[in-house]
Amino acid sequence: MKDFRQLKAWEKSHKLALAIYKATKEFPKEELYGLISQIRRSRMSIPTNIAEGCGRNTDADFARFLQMAMGSASETEYQLILARDLEFLPKESYEKLHNDAEEVKRMLASLLRTIRTDH
Repeated sequence: MKDFRQLKAWEKSHKLALAIYKATKEFPKEELYGLISQIRRSRMSIPTNIAEGCGRNTDADFARFLQMAMGSASETEYQLILARDLEFLPKESYEKLHNDAEEVKRMLASLLRTIRTDH
C-alpha cells in the first residue's frame, strides 16, 4: 500500500481541485446543478482515484485507477473549455486552470509509464 500524499501527481491534482472550487464560485447560480456540479465532480475524481489506487494491493490495480484519473482529467479539460466558451471563466483563469490540468495529465502519464516498466 502506497501513501497517496507522497505522490506529486496527487498533490498537484488536489491543488487543482481546490482552485476549481474557488473558480466555480463565480459561475452563475443557475449552473449549480449543471456545469458547476459536473466540473467539481470530475476534478475531485482525479485525486480521489489516485488515493484509491494507492490503497490497492497490486500495481495493476493502481494503474487502473490512474487510468480512471486520466479520464477524469480529460473530462475536466473539456469542462474548462466549455466554461471559457460560455464566458463563465475569464481567459486568464481558464489558461491557468487548463495548464495545470495538462500538467496533471503529464504527471499521471509519467506515473503510469513508471508502474508499467517496473513490472
